[in-house]
Order: sequence, then structure tokens, then C-alpha cells
Amino acid sequence: MVEGLKIKMYSFTIDCKDPHGLAKFYAELLNWKIVFADEEYACVSAPGTKQGAYPCILFQMNPEYEPPVWPEKPEAQQQMAHLDFAVNDLEKAVDHAIKCGATVSDEQFSDSWRVMFDPAGHPFCLCQMKSIIESDHFALL
Repeated sequence: MVEGLKIKMYSFTIDCKDPHGLAKFYAELLNWKIVFADEEYACVSAPGTKQGAYPCILFQMNPEYEPPVWPEKPEAQQQMAHLDFAVNDLEKAVDHAIKCGATVSDEQFSDSWRVMFDPAGHPFCLCQMKSIIESDHFALL
């Protein structure tokens, strides 16, 4: 690292057509707060944190956004990244995500996690990780 240089993760940015709508989904899913929103951007952060205190999820307006196809198929829009969320009760977390507006992927590859899609079609995973959730070292609850 270059002496004196500081680099900290600020956000994970997700393209979408409706930043505020997608921020509302993730705020409800994670019990986080929308810390700012305008026509082009919306940001959610853990409750009780100031903007920038923890990395946030930032939603960016992209009128040309096309949801990825998962699992991947040739000649289709590919996913660039996805979010994984640790949960202490997988089935309750899946039910909660569905009530928030998520859908369950038709294809699953493990009993330890569920692939879901947010309302804009981004894949994300709910991962059974009770020991991590209950750890004193897990910061973002």
C-alpha cells in the first residue's frame, strides 16, 4: 500500500431502473434504513450508523438495465456479481424475503442456501450461517 493512502469500501453499487423502489426492498429485507434517495441514487445502511460508517448498498439509475439470467445461458445478460446474506433460519429468511418482494429461483444447488431474485431481477443468496450470525465479530446485523 502507498504510504499515507487510505482506501475503505464505501458501497456495493447495483444498477437498476428504480433506485428508490429497490432500496425500499433491501431496507425491508435487512431491517436497514434508506439514508438517502433521489431520482438517480438511493442508499441503504445498517440502522444506527452514519452514512459511510459501514459500507452501504447503493442503487444507481440505469435506464438500460436488463436483469441477468441465472443460471447463465449463452447470449443472455450475465450476472456481474451477487450479494450473499448470512441467516440463522433459512426457511424463515426465505419467507421474509418473499413477503418483501423477492422470488425464489427455480434452480437450487444446495440445501444450505437459497438463490433468490430481488424485484429488479438481481440474484442474491440467503445462506444458513447461524454460527456467524451469533458471533460477536459479525458487525452488520
